Amino acid sequence: VDLMSVKRMMEKLGAPKTHLELKKMISEVTGGVSDTISYQDFVNLMLGKRSAVLKLVMMFEGKANESNRKPSGPPPERDIASLP
Repeated sequence: VDLMSVKRMMEKLGAPKTHLELKKMISEVTGGVSDTISYQDFVNLMLGKRSAVLKLVMMFEGKANESNRKPSGPPPERDIASLP
C-alpha cells in the first residue's frame, strides 16, 4: 500500500491525514526503509495505538452497530384490526 492509497483509505474512514502525518505513520511500520506497507501492516497500525481509528474501522465493517440494524424491505401490511 503506497502513500496515496493510505491517504484515500484514511479519508474514506473519516480521519483524513496530512502528507507528513502519513509519512510518519508509514515510517513507524517500516522503520523509514520504505515508502510502502502491506495491507496487514496498515491494519495493525490502525488497530494499535489509535483507538478512535479502531472505532471507525469497526463501524466501517458494520460490527459496531449490529444491535442497531433496521429491518430491510418494505414494512409489513396492516389491516384495520391491527390499528390502535
